[in-house]
Amino acid sequence: MHHEWDNAHTDHTSRATRPGPAGLAETEADWRHHLEHETPNGWLLSDNSLTKTLAAGRPIHLMHTTVALHAIRASGHLYASTGCLVAALYCAPLTPEPAGLRPHNLGTYLLETKKHTRTLVFEITPDAPVPPKGIDYLRLGAIHLRTYLTHRSFLTETEDTQLRRAVLDRLRAAAPFLDTLLANAAGTPTPDAEFIDQLAATVPAFPFLGYLYFEVLSEYLMLHSTTPETKTYAQLGEMNNRLYKRLAFSAVQGMDQLFDLSRFNPGHDRLLQLVGQIEAGLTSGVARFTRRRLSHLFATVVLAPGQDAASVTFRDADFDVLAATTPHLLGQLIFREMRIIDRYPQLYLAFEQAKALEVWDYWNAEGIPTPFNGTIPKGEIGINTAYPRAGYTVWVAETCERSLLHPVDQLDVTFLPRLAELSMTAMRRDTTGNAAGHCQP
Repeated sequence: MHHEWDNAHTDHTSRATRPGPAGLAETEADWRHHLEHETPNGWLLSDNSLTKTLAAGRPIHLMHTTVALHAIRASGHLYASTGCLVAALYCAPLTPEPAGLRPHNLGTYLLETKKHTRTLVFEITPDAPVPPKGIDYLRLGAIHLRTYLTHRSFLTETEDTQLRRAVLDRLRAAAPFLDTLLANAAGTPTPDAEFIDQLAATVPAFPFLGYLYFEVLSEYLMLHSTTPETKTYAQLGEMNNRLYKRLAFSAVQGMDQLFDLSRFNPGHDRLLQLVGQIEAGLTSGVARFTRRRLSHLFATVVLAPGQDAASVTFRDADFDVLAATTPHLLGQLIFREMRIIDRYPQLYLAFEQAKALEVWDYWNAEGIPTPFNGTIPKGEIGINTAYPRAGYTVWVAETCERSLLHPVDQLDVTFLPRLAELSMTAMRRDTTGNAAGHCQP
């Protein structure tokens, strides 16, 4: 179990690589070298303000936007929630300056776009320097699969049958392109434009590809951008989060209301148009990068270690065979398919709290009070609400005309090792922007 969670974390400051499938044209080490040394901003992967702050062992300052201040005051409790950080209180970094707390550019973006929220500031005092190991939600498939198999009894027989059938139907519908992905990863390339169009056409039947597609493009934009804005953030040790925000909101109508990457599927011409609107100089390389990077990433996050990429096919997919050869992919499919079961709001804690307990145990053992999104260290960071060895102070904060945060009201709250109810999370908002069940603060 500890090994599975360790495999789902990445340390961009380390040369160590995890075991991967066989038969790939490029290794994880090849890609790490390319991304870090052959892109304009690759140095930020291992030398950024986020991981430097964690490694310093000094107090860590974070901000969190909430629509639930009234409920937080009334209960005196703060919970974790699911998402890319699995089971953490989602935050963005802050840097103390003489005039106030300066938000990371991700935090500045949140302050600008979430006008209906209030801002909390946290000072977390760790017991030691925090390991710069970030969790990669794209690598949680085997954990999703094991959780389903362990807690399968919570489903009715009909629900379980429908879940498995839906997963296999998606796999069989997407099989031709999934096989194409492995062929590309093994060194048999598809023409770039054709590849992107096939990818876009497959996403609706196979939503996990939308997440991979978006993360690969986010990586491309943040590492290759050379705009003055990007250079300014880089001087602060920050990747430019605004690039992928612009991409997502331009690519998918309504993404600003519900950030749903299963709907992210621009075709080749549309992709060039979207990237050109963000930074014209990046259009010429985006299709080739996406084909190469996404194919390699798909193989490494879905196949079991040692599995030969050239020998796997998704045609005539069988559930038990896939559980052995591609457990990570099967788990990702089950995780996403379960979320559309009618009873998911009632089943949510049964499955997600089980993963939360495991990841809290891993973080506590590894000395991680503040886990971050390790897909790429872009600034998404959270608070491990189950960590027993860190001090913390929480304030309501106000933003001044210089966009700095100032704590104004200390809160008497306690972190609880429990996930928030699904209805209390940002995934369930009403028309006014308030989380369901909360009063206006």
